[in-house]
Amino acid sequence: MTSDLITHVVVPGTFDPVTLGHIDVIRRTRRLFPRVTVAVAASANKHGRGTTFSLEERVDMIREALVCEGLPDDIEVEPFTGLLVEFAKGLGAGGVVKGLRAMTDFEYELQQADLNSHLSPDLESVFVMSNPQYGYVSSSIVREIASMGSDVSTLVPANVNARLLERYGR
Repeated sequence: MTSDLITHVVVPGTFDPVTLGHIDVIRRTRRLFPRVTVAVAASANKHGRGTTFSLEERVDMIREALVCEGLPDDIEVEPFTGLLVEFAKGLGAGGVVKGLRAMTDFEYELQQADLNSHLSPDLESVFVMSNPQYGYVSSSIVREIASMGSDVSTLVPANVNARLLERYGR
């Protein structure tokens, strides 16, 4: 049995937009692992439609949010297309960290973890339970509320709130 420690993990997502729940998972992941890369997926066809923000906008928002939220400046943020396992291998990451809010998240993420294990047996899947404070927060909920002109400032970092106000107004 080998005892290879995992020192680099990837936290993947579409982050359309990044929420305080995402930031919480990234913060907690950084406490567990010395090197963290936030992998921003292109996901052009997520749920049958494109993303609200471009890939470049989402990468920029996360980078700004990490600074605004006081996270360590050694957290990398990189865009990716294609298979997550190939992206992680290319970085030399030993694991993928996903945040879980509810059982529905678990069922979906377990399927993804099983598939990733089949494609790349050495890539570990790690699940971080959401902080109850953010258990109901999702990017889709944030977009819906913001598009109706309601305040989402308690759900997203300040820089993201500003971008949502630009996009949807109030």
